[in-house]
Amino acid sequence: MQLISTPEQDQALHLLQTVFGYPAFRSQQGQIVDHVVKGGDALVLMPTGGGKSLCYQIPALIRHGVGIVVSPLIALMQDQVDALAEVGVRAAFLNSTQSFDEALKIERMMREGEIDLVYIAPERLMTQRCLELLSVTPIALFAIDEAHCVSQWGHDFRPEYIKLSVLHERFPDVPRIALTATADQQTRDEIIHRLQLENAMQFVSSFDRPNIRYQIVEKANGRKQLLDFINAQHSGDAGIVYCLSRKKVEETAEFLNENGITALPYHAGMEQSERARNQARFLREDGIVMTATIAFGMGIDKPDVRFVAHLDLPKSIEGYYQETGRAGRDGASANAWMAYGLQDVVQQRRMIDESEANETFKRVQGVKLDAMLGLCETLNCRRVHILDYFGQSSQACGNCDTCLSPPSSFDGTVAAQKILSTIYRVDQRFAAGHVIDVLRGIDTERVKQWRHDQLSTYGIGSDKSEAEWRAILRQMIALGLVSVDYENYSALKLTGRSRAVLRSEITIQLRQYKKAEKAVKHKRQSAKDFSEANLSESEQAIFERLRWWRVETAKAHNTAAFIIFHDSTLREIAKAKPRSMEDLRGVTGVGAKKLESYGAEIVKLIAEFL
Repeated sequence: MQLISTPEQDQALHLLQTVFGYPAFRSQQGQIVDHVVKGGDALVLMPTGGGKSLCYQIPALIRHGVGIVVSPLIALMQDQVDALAEVGVRAAFLNSTQSFDEALKIERMMREGEIDLVYIAPERLMTQRCLELLSVTPIALFAIDEAHCVSQWGHDFRPEYIKLSVLHERFPDVPRIALTATADQQTRDEIIHRLQLENAMQFVSSFDRPNIRYQIVEKANGRKQLLDFINAQHSGDAGIVYCLSRKKVEETAEFLNENGITALPYHAGMEQSERARNQARFLREDGIVMTATIAFGMGIDKPDVRFVAHLDLPKSIEGYYQETGRAGRDGASANAWMAYGLQDVVQQRRMIDESEANETFKRVQGVKLDAMLGLCETLNCRRVHILDYFGQSSQACGNCDTCLSPPSSFDGTVAAQKILSTIYRVDQRFAAGHVIDVLRGIDTERVKQWRHDQLSTYGIGSDKSEAEWRAILRQMIALGLVSVDYENYSALKLTGRSRAVLRSEITIQLRQYKKAEKAVKHKRQSAKDFSEANLSESEQAIFERLRWWRVETAKAHNTAAFIIFHDSTLREIAKAKPRSMEDLRGVTGVGAKKLESYGAEIVKLIAEFL
């Protein structure tokens, strides 16, 4: 039986093809667009790069009135508006960067329905002036982007998001679409409750990002390991390096620059103007590495980020997934790399314990950290572990470190008993370094001072290196077999679970320590190699010439290169070798406005090659 499309569906497809230049909707996009066009509320969970924006942009163009987009970062609004202007959509933003006269002009256009989409930060939306403006504006829909910010348990909580329930109360007949790339079941439930979306249709796409390779390595010298990784696999590529502290961000950027890699810092302690300047360079120039705290990245639309690296352990799988998801938005191969060690576990546990939050919040954060540690220590496929966390079953991916180089495990019961016995015999008063010295029989001044060389456990672990014992201890802390007393010089303590191990009532499997290896170059991982694998020699030459043209065009327009065209579109043009404007029409990513703006230049450029 052939399904008959509705006029709204035909109109949506027409806009997709002529305005945005895509031949067909992907995954659930078509269903979401149709549902919102007809006035329905929706909760959309779709991975980064999955095309969430189209799910509210097209309904806003079809429905009467202005589409109001709640967006948490004003720093990115200009690029979002520029990208829409490039395809002929009338878009604007309202934020603190504008003059009073500029804001008045946008407000007038909103009231008179002369604009299609307006981006507003939640703080501004909640002001009395803005709410009064909305009450006299014809509104097509409300799109609440990065909806996970409503979750008090999440990694990106924004208090203003909780107040967005006012939209349903004041404008009950206006459809709302809440969108996020990251939400476990608890966060989904909170989004629904806080935003009063109980009657909304839920659209949950696969969380899988198959083009991203996940890799977690034993931390030895994290900064040096990062440098080796970038030089081996991502020389000249754009990337993001996440660090926990502002100081480490600054030091890492300085280290990379000293070693020939253009790196810029980004953290909340910097002047706002400097942050904006660095972000603009990252978005608009090729090959920049941004070193940042988690203050950077939400909503980053740069498609050709080839790697995301972590020099410190993220607090949760949601945070890790959100941050790594900024790599490979264009669908080409990308890397998610992390260096992880004992200090990361200790540091994150301490941050939770020393937090001023209530006990419920601490308990939730502890559970999330345990899940993150489980991902780091897993013997199985990392992708399966991540997807399982979000409630999605899958098969081993063949594209993560544990699939490509399966780790060895061993019965760690005896090793664990040795550590627990030593902790007990030093009266649970010493930190990891001293305990490991006693275990290994290292004759330090401190060991002598406390006469710990007389203990029965002195030297019983001499068969293993310090790094091996640190790896074992890290896993024991992750498993809750050892705790750390942060108020007492990080002294190691036994836990309620320790006794069962000491009595051999349970056995434990541990990952075999693997010495940190020098990063190996994987040819297919770089952006250039990806394109070469898909283009002939002549097509590659055209592609490179198109990229050069795009850089010059972006400079002339004072915008980011990817806003002109994505690499994927330039590859399609290189393959198609259009001889006329008609040949160029229909190439993915070339809508009517871009054809009008750039078609003649591209056809002329291709003719020079042919």
